[in-house]
Amino acid sequence: MNFAAQLLYSRALKNRTPRVCSRKDEDYDPFWQRDDSKIKKQDAPAHCALHCCKDGPVRNGHIGQRPPSINPERLKDFAEEDYLNGDVKTWEMKIVSRNEELLGDAHSRIPQKSSKTSLSSYNKLIRFEDISAAAFKIQCGVQKTPCMYSRLSKQYAVDIYLKKEFLQYTGSVKERGVLHLLTSLPQDQQRKGVIVASDSNFSMAVAYHASELHIPVFVIMPTSTSPARVKTCRDYGAMVISYGTTTKDSQLHARRLAQENSYLYLEEEDSAAYLSGLGTVGLEMYEQVPKLDAVVFPAGGHCGLLAGSAAALKHLNPHISVIGVESESFPVLQQSLKAGHPIEEQACSNHHFYGDVSGHGFGSNSLQLTGKLVDKVVAVREEDILISMLRLLEYERATVDAEGAIGLAALIAGKLPELKGKRVAVAICSGNLELHLLQECIARALTLDNRVCRFSLVLSDCPGDIAKLLELLAREEARVLDLKQERLFVTTELFTVEVTCTVETRDKLHTAQLRTALLERYPAAKWAER
Repeated sequence: MNFAAQLLYSRALKNRTPRVCSRKDEDYDPFWQRDDSKIKKQDAPAHCALHCCKDGPVRNGHIGQRPPSINPERLKDFAEEDYLNGDVKTWEMKIVSRNEELLGDAHSRIPQKSSKTSLSSYNKLIRFEDISAAAFKIQCGVQKTPCMYSRLSKQYAVDIYLKKEFLQYTGSVKERGVLHLLTSLPQDQQRKGVIVASDSNFSMAVAYHASELHIPVFVIMPTSTSPARVKTCRDYGAMVISYGTTTKDSQLHARRLAQENSYLYLEEEDSAAYLSGLGTVGLEMYEQVPKLDAVVFPAGGHCGLLAGSAAALKHLNPHISVIGVESESFPVLQQSLKAGHPIEEQACSNHHFYGDVSGHGFGSNSLQLTGKLVDKVVAVREEDILISMLRLLEYERATVDAEGAIGLAALIAGKLPELKGKRVAVAICSGNLELHLLQECIARALTLDNRVCRFSLVLSDCPGDIAKLLELLAREEARVLDLKQERLFVTTELFTVEVTCTVETRDKLHTAQLRTALLERYPAAKWAER
């Protein structure tokens, strides 16, 4: 090769457009090896730099082929290479850059205990665009749960549609916010790991999705946590440490470990990424149920689902009524709205039945959204929650906890009479009821619903007297659950027996009929009050 040819060749090498992806042997990635003839332009949205299940993205229970994973640090380069090849539309480039712009700094926006999020930053922290971006980002990692017409509609004269978020993998809607929060963390923090300190649905969601994203995750639980919940969390892939007798002890230990090992300490607060992920529930409900009149969400201490979904629904249709429901025993949200700031010193129950219903952890951003966008907040009794759990089990075959049943409890208890004849969607957001509580809750609910009753009476200790009592119960079609006889410690005359009987009836009317028949035959019979 002569000198002129060498000069032209060197200039061509110098001016050649560099390739976006290096294909050296030491860093070669087989994902970049493609057949351009097989790529279609409409396939562009299928590239999800998201969390996917082990066997593929999950949508409504269907498992498909898992797309190749894309390193988030190389996502921009991948899009630029496709643009050079002419295979990517301009709108996809905008989605990629928009997601990075809105969500890339979510870690810095997570409110810490030392600095509270100011109310003036509401517009900066969460917008409808944030929720839309979150829906796109988490679509491969969570279920798009059904929102179905309920058989309870005729009974309560309301067109009820149940959004069954308890069908998520961990049984809770918290997965949406957690997945979006974790995928929004910087890469260096994802490599270092995260740590949480509670046995709540939030911690279970963090344990599962962090493990699926290959993020080191540590969960600090109190020693009083049930063994079943500890086992479940470990099965999700988290390192579980039992420490302290209370949640506060576990939190202090987790903060110390986070500081010593550079873990990110996560707790359920109102960060922009977390609220945006929860707000995707509102988007789906609006899409799945046309002509909605009202939507009912659980409120309680952690009102992120209520606040985030209200932001989405009010943007799509300002005429939809958004209603929050909390427990009368823990009216945290109502007190905070009256005070104008989050109530810090609010008593909460440590009983596992209440779960996240009694917790308090929302911040100024959630309170600002709730006060501005939520139309009404009502409170229900514990008895109403138990009846709601019973109705969902009977009519929907759904086993839910207090947080999942509290929204429907407002309709059952008659707290929302203005919704009669209207189309209402209710979020059933959690189904993590522990087994030892299930039997206790259902038994108590049957008693409250006047379907299990107990009475006692005194009979002569003669053959055939108890048989006559059983004949009367059979004639009235009452099912005997338990029958006890007491002969020694009776305060009546000698040679008598005190019989205590527990029976099951069909409904309140059937119970009244049985009581009338018993009093006619045995006037001294005593009916046990609830």
